Amino acid sequence: MFAVIKTGGKQYKVAADDVITIERLAGGPGDVVAFEEVLMLVKDGAAEVGAPFVAGATVAGELVEQARGPKVIAFKKRRRQNSKRKRGHRQELSVVRITEILTGGARPSGKKAAAAKPAKAKAAAPAAAASDASNLSLISGIGPTIEKKLRAAGINSWEQIAGWTEADLARYDEELGLRGRATREEWVIQAKELLAGKPPRAKIDQAEQKSGEDR
Repeated sequence: MFAVIKTGGKQYKVAADDVITIERLAGGPGDVVAFEEVLMLVKDGAAEVGAPFVAGATVAGELVEQARGPKVIAFKKRRRQNSKRKRGHRQELSVVRITEILTGGARPSGKKAAAAKPAKAKAAAPAAAASDASNLSLISGIGPTIEKKLRAAGINSWEQIAGWTEADLARYDEELGLRGRATREEWVIQAKELLAGKPPRAKIDQAEQKSGEDR
């Protein structure tokens, strides 16, 4: 007997006693989690396919440990601008041992049985709240002249820039004569990074140039 479940935007084929590594779930080692998004169930050679999920089917598992994936390096260099940026990322993961596959609306047994839910994102750093979100010059590529144009157009905060769509980028590029700078310098991404409490890219780039090292 096995099932196909969906969690973290991915699908997994599981059977009892399987150990799988999935996107981070809330909880600690020993907690029982229930995967209720069962896409397919195969029992005694007969397959039941959900529409989209199999009614009354649940897959239970025990959270073995919280882990992290291998480091992935993202390196970006801007040609002829003496600018480069190196960042690392490690995905937050959970290791789960499948304990049972349930049908007919049966609920998992064990302590702290609960539907599997993604772990909540960490709260934004306190620095984000303390920062001046109206300081547009902290976005790399916005100098005094462009800042005046933006403010004249009613753009006065990081929140506004972070909410720009592709259509907004094209409109402001034409109206303010930005010549593709907003897209090239990734203003929207920079604004989101500042709102999340990350340091301005300009300061990171300057530090890298002084030290001669990637950060």
